[in-house]
Amino acid sequence: MTSQSLLLITSFVAVLLVLSWPLGRMIDAVMNGRFKWGKYIEQPVYRLLGINPETETGWVSYCIGLVIFNVLGVIAVFLIQRLQLFLPFNPQDMVNISVDSSVNTAISFVTNTNWQGYGGETTMSYFTQMTALTVQNFLSAATGIVVVIALIRGFVRRSAKTIGNVWVDLTRTTLWILIPLSAIFALLLASQGVIQNLSPYTEVQTIETQTWQEPVKDLNGEIVLDKEGQPELEAKSSTTQTLAMGPVASQLSIKLLGTNGGGFFNTNSAHPFENPTPLANFMEMLCIFLIPAALCFTFGNMVADKRQGFAIFSAMFVMFIIFALGVTYFEQMGNPHFSTLGVDQLSSVAQAGGNMEGKEVRFGISASSLFAAITTGASCGAVNAMLDSFTPLGGAVPLILMQLGEVVFGGVGTGLYNMLVFAIMAVFIAGLMIGRTPEYLSKKIEVFDMKMASIAILITPIVVLCGTALATMTEAGRAGILNPGPHGFSEILYAFTSAANNNGSAFAGLSVNTPFYNYTLAVVMWLGRFGGIIPVLAIAGSMAAKKRIAVTEGTLPTHGPLFVTLLIITVLLIGLLNYVPSLALGPVVEHLMLWAN
Repeated sequence: MTSQSLLLITSFVAVLLVLSWPLGRMIDAVMNGRFKWGKYIEQPVYRLLGINPETETGWVSYCIGLVIFNVLGVIAVFLIQRLQLFLPFNPQDMVNISVDSSVNTAISFVTNTNWQGYGGETTMSYFTQMTALTVQNFLSAATGIVVVIALIRGFVRRSAKTIGNVWVDLTRTTLWILIPLSAIFALLLASQGVIQNLSPYTEVQTIETQTWQEPVKDLNGEIVLDKEGQPELEAKSSTTQTLAMGPVASQLSIKLLGTNGGGFFNTNSAHPFENPTPLANFMEMLCIFLIPAALCFTFGNMVADKRQGFAIFSAMFVMFIIFALGVTYFEQMGNPHFSTLGVDQLSSVAQAGGNMEGKEVRFGISASSLFAAITTGASCGAVNAMLDSFTPLGGAVPLILMQLGEVVFGGVGTGLYNMLVFAIMAVFIAGLMIGRTPEYLSKKIEVFDMKMASIAILITPIVVLCGTALATMTEAGRAGILNPGPHGFSEILYAFTSAANNNGSAFAGLSVNTPFYNYTLAVVMWLGRFGGIIPVLAIAGSMAAKKRIAVTEGTLPTHGPLFVTLLIITVLLIGLLNYVPSLALGPVVEHLMLWAN
């Protein structure tokens, strides 16, 4: 581990703490209606939408409203893609998107996954990027936040039949949290060189002549084959290059703050127009964790016990540090095959050292590894390096971070509510060990709560493993594999893990822009999102209806080191054990093969 890596991780954590603490207090004030100037802008919005802000509903109505809201989002994004050729702000005349890709992208952005089987700058018009994708970045992030706020209300309220008003919560989250933060970070990123325009793509003169070979085609557009049945190739050259333009900064800020992750450009945060400087890279990493970390402190404020928020934050923090150091270590070990060729992989002034394959030389191993841990610890999926080129165990760390349920800070809202589900599971296990009825935040954990918690935890590994099995068993699934062997299996496992956990990053060696993967991954994304949200809201309703019970000597304190340790163990055991056989078939076998000789 280099001193540069340690300094970067330490600096990141320090700045994150400084910013997330006051933001957590602000979110508490906003969501509980204590923001002084809020009513003057909120009231006209409520009147326009026909919402009575004083009316609250139970968990079933809250859930139905949230699902309908997101279904309408899917329809809107789908239609915009299918009609983009006829819509404005399309200077490159991007054609309409195919049905299967439109379905996949619509569900992807609505579920906060932002999985992309296409290249953004070669597929989507400015209008589609702005009105479909960017708008859903706000709304999907708001969905995650309101769910965790509803769950916290369930712990706070006593003998209540309601958990809030979903339309009020969505409005406040979007107006006072997401839009202001996005505007601030968009300006900061633009100051670093992130582009923001509606200009047509620009053709520039290159310094060197580019040469390549293309298959020869006949008058009918068919590829001409030689006597051996191979495509005939002809040399091509060019002295110009087309540079994609677009409204990038405005989309980039919310894609990171909302832990969405869909890039304007195909290379995502490795593109110099999307991530131009080391400072921009640092700010982008900070954006991803800012709201998830702040929500931990919001939780402590709302339950009137700040120690509870610190306990959850501490559990997330400990796991994050372990995994961030792990992926950095594995990447700095380098590739033994390079060593046999006489390549020096030691860190020095001349080069970053270790496995630099697939990484931007501007960022090196330290910033690339930390970015990978952050983006997969959160349900973001933005990347500044090619994860497919990581070492087997280096690539396994992002995979495991997602398989834990995206709880290492996690997505906006989703990370905290998934961690609270694990907290319920932890106190249940502790209660069994000492022979007492489990309780959390002075609420008894009963049969219904455990059933819902079990569903919320198990739904993701079920769809991941079933989807992976289906892809490896069918010809359509295997057709996308470009790297046969354990790495090809890892690519499939990663794809379904990313989709079900609504992350969106990928081992990009897998060809997924096909009807099979577009449809199957769309189903997995939807089930992964709402298969978790529905039982969490059911727990919120159950908790809100309960009376608070007195704390006794037998009550397990849920704010100290003992509980933090128990919570971490519960996450690792329950979250990871489901995937051990599949990990053994993929990254573990690949690692053993890499170092065998």
